[in-house]
Amino acid sequence: MSVLYLLTSSEPPIEGTDATFQEVSALKAAFNGEMLNLCPRRVPGRPFPPQLLGLHKLPRIWQVERHCTINHVFHSIPFRFPVLRFLRKPVVYTVLTSVPEIEPPDIGWLSSLHSIVVSNPRDAAILQSWGLANHAVVSPAVDTDRIAQGTLQLRNEITLLMASAPWVEDQFESKGIDALLNATVQLPELRLILLWRGLLLGELLERVERRGLKGRVEIISERVDVNKYLRRVHATVLPAKRSDIVKAYPHSLLESLLAGKPVILSDALPMADYVRQHGCGIVLNEVSGSTLIEAIKDLQARYDALAQRARLIDLRAFSQKTMIESYRVIYGLKPETASKAKF
Repeated sequence: MSVLYLLTSSEPPIEGTDATFQEVSALKAAFNGEMLNLCPRRVPGRPFPPQLLGLHKLPRIWQVERHCTINHVFHSIPFRFPVLRFLRKPVVYTVLTSVPEIEPPDIGWLSSLHSIVVSNPRDAAILQSWGLANHAVVSPAVDTDRIAQGTLQLRNEITLLMASAPWVEDQFESKGIDALLNATVQLPELRLILLWRGLLLGELLERVERRGLKGRVEIISERVDVNKYLRRVHATVLPAKRSDIVKAYPHSLLESLLAGKPVILSDALPMADYVRQHGCGIVLNEVSGSTLIEAIKDLQARYDALAQRARLIDLRAFSQKTMIESYRVIYGLKPETASKAKF
């Protein structure tokens, strides 16, 4: 058994800081896989026309595909790339962000896939409403072994972590970073730790300086042990305005819960349903400086209860081992074959 993993986004400037590449690396090791990136751009920037993704690599794709049993594509939303017509083996298609609620024009193509994989019940319900039976839910995976649960008493100051940095400049607005900085201006007790990924650092520094927040915003633009920073924060925040710009279940929020720290996130993200169900954070109905201020004050008022709920959550469902087991079933491996997979 061998799987050809096909990714559609540029690799991050700082190796090891992208959640999708982390998950695919774990799958590649477990299932004797090969990985090819369909995006010709080495450095992230403006989105590359999806119609052209992978066409320049067709000879290489065919060469690798000959030795593989199945293809596994990872992309933000369901999209019929022209290059997929040329694949000769079955295709598993993982949706990384979320499924648009507007029905796509080509249900026939989606039904022809081996499997459509989503990460949450909200997206699965949309696919079901379209009449698609070839879908499965696989929870995203974090390295649960490297995160230690801890507590941090809330006193006069509150520190929040944000670890979903923008790829392009307009994401300062759409990922709620500008709104979060504006809220920090109005809340003198608030401190921020921003885990960056080597892009748009100058633009961030300018925004922080312009608002007079230099001493209250700590910017980390290198690969780090996230556990070190989770110990120093009270909660993690991700106020994205749209569901198509971050993973449906962002790694930073899962790691925060694993560490026993509650989260603040937007209702646009499918993970909001999970947070409501488990009472381990605060969901934003909209993203603005004022709504973030209200949410942070609510977090302060109920912090002990929210943190306790976060510490009680069993996140084994989000382990790499669980993800690998789920894909083992989707790939159709027999037990005796699957037992040889490496973890």
